[in-house]
Amino acid sequence: MKPKNQIIICMGSSCYSRGNRVSLELVKAWLSERNLEAEIGFKGQLCSGLCSKGPVITINDHVYQDVHPANIINILKTALSGSQV
Repeated sequence: MKPKNQIIICMGSSCYSRGNRVSLELVKAWLSERNLEAEIGFKGQLCSGLCSKGPVITINDHVYQDVHPANIINILKTALSGSQV
């Protein structure tokens, strides 16, 4: 069964070096602390093609640009607030 919610983090070299390396670990920890691994799919992808607007993360088909470790948790909370997770 496919998870209701999906988080995709760009792991291309630009996004990775500009903050997604840290954001990756923050998202994994956030999901784990809330026992949401089964309800929310989380995966990395190769370059999303938005290098100049990165770091990039996609949540439920909405692309968030200029995402940094300092704001990733707020973005998760906002993006998933109406999802009953």
